[in-house]
Amino acid sequence: MALADKIASKNKDKRNQNLMGLIKRMHSVVETDDIDRHRQSQDNFGAIFGASKDITYADFKIEEMDAEWSRVNRVHMKKYVVLYCHGGGYMTGSLKYARCLTGKLASSTSMDVLAFDYRLAPEHPYPAALEDAMKAWNYLMLLGYGARDVIVGGDSAGGNLALALVLKLKEENRILPRGIFLMSPWTDLTVSGKSHQTKADIDPVLNAEYLKEAIDSYAKDEDLQNPLISPLFGDFKGFPPVYIQTGDNEILLDDATMLHKKLVRENVSVKMDIYEGMWHVFQMSPFKTAYEAMDKNAEFIFDICR
Repeated sequence: MALADKIASKNKDKRNQNLMGLIKRMHSVVETDDIDRHRQSQDNFGAIFGASKDITYADFKIEEMDAEWSRVNRVHMKKYVVLYCHGGGYMTGSLKYARCLTGKLASSTSMDVLAFDYRLAPEHPYPAALEDAMKAWNYLMLLGYGARDVIVGGDSAGGNLALALVLKLKEENRILPRGIFLMSPWTDLTVSGKSHQTKADIDPVLNAEYLKEAIDSYAKDEDLQNPLISPLFGDFKGFPPVYIQTGDNEILLDDATMLHKKLVRENVSVKMDIYEGMWHVFQMSPFKTAYEAMDKNAEFIFDICR
């Protein structure tokens, strides 16, 4: 490597370390041992960073469940719709917090995005979230969308839920969605991936203590190899196309790479992008790489909707 390239690489690494330090400090502002305050802080974060004059957020209810449409303020595609599952370890997160993502999605795809507030653990452990995801799916079917008009997506635990939803639809012999996109998906609650150790001191967002609490809250006394809890153990034969994004600095890196390998083995059309220097659900951040990644999600959606 030439000297100039070495210097450029070193400077890039330093900038990335500084950026991850900033993300860690921002994340620590949201985190608290009081779960209600944690949830409220996330809502406030989403309301601030998800605000955009180009996006309209329309709230409504699916039965008793809060839901929300994210729509661009311009002429846009109506034939297809995105069903989005927010992250948060099944303990926290909300459709408001997810505006950092659903707003970008609506803008990049020019499609309507439906997010919903599934019930959270520990008050509502498995299978409450999956039941609520199915409720959101059925709502779209009642609106007149066909299964093939829907693209399902999610981040972190929402990626887990997106996969579990489609596995459940398959189990019930229902028509599956047109495709699935996943950002930093949490696919394996048995924590078998080596990145849980190799990235433990690097990831500025997730840590082992948080994941243990999330697992105990959501799936205590459950079989963690149940594919509807850990989708990595599912049968993906016949699945629609899947697109995965992950960062190479996150502890869930292997959750994504192991899923990718399994999908390839089961002849599912799948693509994965590993973003150098990025962390868990980096797409939430308001910087260039996050917007570029969201555009890649849009490219995947456009390709499968042709």
